[in-house]
Amino acid sequence: MEVQGKIKVIGETQTFGSNGFRKREVVVTTEEQYPQSIMVEFVQDKCDLLNSYQVGQNVKIAINLRGREWVNPQGETKYFNSIQGWRIENLQGTTMGGAPEMPPVAPVQAFETTNDIKEEDHDDLPF
Repeated sequence: MEVQGKIKVIGETQTFGSNGFRKREVVVTTEEQYPQSIMVEFVQDKCDLLNSYQVGQNVKIAINLRGREWVNPQGETKYFNSIQGWRIENLQGTTMGGAPEMPPVAPVQAFETTNDIKEEDHDDLPF
């Protein structure tokens, strides 16, 4: 799955626990009729993927949806979802449709025509 839009916020890398679990969040605002601000988290070594990005850039993020079950101390079961990014791509320099711009193409020269065709060559049809 993918999320595409403009970077609104890039958070700092956070470290949790004694095992050094790392997480970094980015918020992307989609560009559609009803824009959505989607928070995507990058974890562990994927946190470093955000180092070369800035607020305002158009990006496409490859994501996985994650779900967790948790039982609280009262015995109630709760469910949580998260959106986890694993790849991010800069979309600057793309056309409105999202496809990359094509480099300019040199004009093609027309075939040279010759006037060496004789009049009787036009009547060689089989009917």
